[in-house]
Order: sequence, then structure tokens, then C-alpha cells
Amino acid sequence: MDGIFQRGERLLGKEIMNRLASTRVIVFGVGGVGSWCAEGLVRLGIGELTIVDSDCVSVTNINRQLMATTHTVGQPKVDVLRERLLAINPNAEITAIQDVYCAENAESFRLGDYDYVIDAIDSLKDKAHLILEASKSGAKLFASMGAALKLDPTKVRVAEFWDVKGCPLGAALRKKFKKDKTYPKRKFKCVYSEELLENKGEAPEVDGNSTWDVKKAQINGSLVHITAIFGFTLSGLVVQDVENAIKNKDK
Repeated sequence: MDGIFQRGERLLGKEIMNRLASTRVIVFGVGGVGSWCAEGLVRLGIGELTIVDSDCVSVTNINRQLMATTHTVGQPKVDVLRERLLAINPNAEITAIQDVYCAENAESFRLGDYDYVIDAIDSLKDKAHLILEASKSGAKLFASMGAALKLDPTKVRVAEFWDVKGCPLGAALRKKFKKDKTYPKRKFKCVYSEELLENKGEAPEVDGNSTWDVKKAQINGSLVHITAIFGFTLSGLVVQDVENAIKNKDK
């Protein structure tokens, strides 16, 4: 469909838009952060996108996840999101993988085939492994730190991983890398916030009929305006990096 990216091309120019159309990105985790990142990438003109998540939409996802509505509860997140992304750009190549990233299946994702890897998963062990593997690949990595327990949108920041401050997830990752004596091979930027609030509501009672994600060790409150800012910022880092690469090429 002609005209979809007209406004983007007006700002960025044809060369950058053509580069975005041929750029391959993989997003791990399409929850509160990753779903918005994926939409941002497609609306920016990314032509090849792979989305990875093992979960199905839960009613508790509706307050902050892009594809979560009362009509999509129970459906695989990646399938619902893929349908939406193709409705935005029918010419995009969107691959949906309903699986979880872990050490045992890491090689199957062939990270080196991509230009960018987006880490939006919240499992500490799997997140650390993805960061290590992505930093060894030819792809450029951008990662989301913890987006829960945040309220102030003006406190969202971008920094190199080792410069992230005030984020418990970032601190836990650094501690794990130091303990295991394994470190990322390259520097990478993260989206984070120094803000850390406390849950004010009661903890949910988890049972067999619960709508909460029982796989998580701790359930923290989170809000859409924060998770969306995290996600859109990650997509913005990709387009910014593409633009910088073209500028540096022309120097």
C-alpha cells in the first residue's frame, strides 16, 4: 500500500527508509515492553521482524500489553501480535515463534542472521544468557531493564549496560556476570528507570484458577505508559543506529 511510510521518509529520507526495509530484527519477549517495541519497529519501516514468546494472552496482560484485549485472552501472544503487525504493513515479513529463549535452544534462533537483537525478557537466567550470546553474534543488541514498579515517565533513561543505575534487574545481571566470570563481549545500550516504587495493592492469591502468571517468582505492578515508553524507546534506538550507520558511511 503506497503512502504508509510517507511521513517517515519525509523526515529520514529514502536511503534510510530503504535500509530499514531490509533490516532484520528479532524481539525476545512480546509482553509489556516487547509488544510496543515490535509495533514501533513495523511502523518505522522494519521489513523483517521475528517475535518470540511462549505465553498466551492473560486477562492480567490487558492493562499494558499491546495485543491483549478481552477478545484475545487465551490466544498465543505472538500469533495475535503478528496479525496486528501485518495489518499495519502487509508487505512486512513477520515470523512468530511461540517458544521461550533458553540455553538449551539458543542456537536454534541463529542470532547472527539478524542485524538487531532486542532483549525484552524478564527471566534473569535466560536474559543473561541471551545478552552473552547476542554480544558474541554479529547483531547489535538493545535491552530492556525492569519496567515494573515505575510511575514517572520522565525518569526513563538510556545508558550503556554497565552505567545503568538504580535498577534491581540491572544490578542482578551485573552480579550474575561477575559471579559466573562471564561477561558480554561488546557494550550495549539499555532502557531503564532509576525509579523504584513499592506495590500498594494486595498480592494475588495464586491457585489453579488464577489469572496471574504463576511462573514468575514475584508479581509486581506495572503500567502501560511506562512499558510502552520502554518499548518505543527500544525501537527508536534501532532507527537511530541505522541512521548513524549511514551517516558514518558517508563521512
